[in-house]
Amino acid sequence: MSELATNALLHGSMRGRLFRVHLILTATTLRIEVSDPRGERLPGLREPGDDDCYGRGLLIVTRLADRWGVEPRSVGKTVFAELALRRRADVAVRP
Repeated sequence: MSELATNALLHGSMRGRLFRVHLILTATTLRIEVSDPRGERLPGLREPGDDDCYGRGLLIVTRLADRWGVEPRSVGKTVFAELALRRRADVAVRP
């Protein structure tokens, strides 16, 4: 959630306009949505250099989420990440 919210703050915010975080929990999925007013500024993956301070957020989201994407809004956009939930019996016990 913090990666998507940070991107909204750095790249999607406008003076006087806020971004919104919305969590949706179902029996099978946790969906994290972050909406901001800048629909023209779409996120994209990039390969940061070893010394770059920024540019790894969506790479982290890609690794952790089962699915992520962008949905347009009438004003702005929503960037989401979905994580599949697994029942305890399905989770392997680590020694």
